[in-house]
Amino acid sequence: MKEISIIDAKNHVDEKVKIGVWLTNKRSSGKIAFLQLRDGTAFFQGIVVKSNVSEEVFQLAKNVKQESSLYVIGTIHEDKRSPFGYEIEIEDLEVVGESGDYPITPKEHGTDFLMDHRHLWLRSKRQFATLKVRNEIIRATYEFFAKEGFIKIDSPILTGSAPEGTTELFHTEYFEKDAYLSQSGQLYAEAGAMAFGKVFTFGPTFRAEKSKTRRHLIEFWMVEPEMAFTHQEQSLEVQEKYVAYLVQSVLDHCDYELDILGRDKEILKRYTQLPYPRISYDDAVELLNESGKFNVTWGEDFGSPEETYLAEHFSKPVFVMNYPKAIKPFYMKPHPTRDDVVICADLLAPEGYGEIIGGSERATDTDYLTAEIEKAGLNVDDYQWYIDLRRYGSVPHSGFGLGLERAVTWITGESHIREAIPFPRLLNRIYP
Repeated sequence: MKEISIIDAKNHVDEKVKIGVWLTNKRSSGKIAFLQLRDGTAFFQGIVVKSNVSEEVFQLAKNVKQESSLYVIGTIHEDKRSPFGYEIEIEDLEVVGESGDYPITPKEHGTDFLMDHRHLWLRSKRQFATLKVRNEIIRATYEFFAKEGFIKIDSPILTGSAPEGTTELFHTEYFEKDAYLSQSGQLYAEAGAMAFGKVFTFGPTFRAEKSKTRRHLIEFWMVEPEMAFTHQEQSLEVQEKYVAYLVQSVLDHCDYELDILGRDKEILKRYTQLPYPRISYDDAVELLNESGKFNVTWGEDFGSPEETYLAEHFSKPVFVMNYPKAIKPFYMKPHPTRDDVVICADLLAPEGYGEIIGGSERATDTDYLTAEIEKAGLNVDDYQWYIDLRRYGSVPHSGFGLGLERAVTWITGESHIREAIPFPRLLNRIYP
């Protein structure tokens, strides 16, 4: 008798197997017990027919508590009525670990309650599906960049300087010196690009931003590619190709999970069609104001309503290009014919999910970069290593950052970013 996983049930129809599972829910009549089971790979139903098992096994099936762990032995059958398509007719079961008074019962619970029990809430079907999609996006990320000739480098989490300004940093002491939790791996990725040509970093980043929106986390993961000898237009082509690759990989490998989430796959397929539209910041302001729904002053950053309108207008991810210099970080390359904008782009996702990528061509002139660092109120001495990248064999280079959780939230169709990471860190939450 073979021990299998639920996800492999399709390969063992009419075979007797053994599976290690947890009980998510149950119901029973006088003659049949229906057990809803999971094992970390999928969810399906186990049926215990009273006339086909011992009285002891049937009573155990009727009385076993939610989230007890079990070994079940039985025969796999095709079940066209269920979303999964298969079930197991159980002839024997063994309790491995009992569970009593499981706090998350099959009823409505408040968000705070569920987040307080996040360590258990991860076991539920929707959270399972969302985080399986997250895993596929991570897998596809490594695959994509390997195919494109990138290597992964690891940027430090503890840094002595800020890439995005000092107001959103978590400060700590580093042997009597100031240190900060990383806001971004980008500056270090630029050093990597000068050594290896094309690199990407992938790791946790931290923003001490006191925001409570459905798009913001305090701790989140960023994918940050950096490319030498690359101008902005070339970078945009990599960005859209990467995003389309992620969506297609989820469609190819997470069909079951997307069904659990009720995600419209036809809409996702639309996001694999390239190229993505491009619009300048100037034209975006004009489009917003002409809609009659907004009154945007040139120079303002866009908020959630504006980003939502722009992406919905195109019904696909859209690049908004060349934002005002005053609202962007110091490292972005100035526009060749204008001194009020920089060469950059944000990729806005449709369906109300907003920015999922921010990128730019990087400044290469040492004097300009030094002046911009000073203008940002930063200590130029802290950035000498970064300026060195321009002193010794500078080249045009570009890069971008994709927020993993924002991408997961968008692709899964979840309503809040907290669902896209196993243990979210929010303004009011650091437990569990």
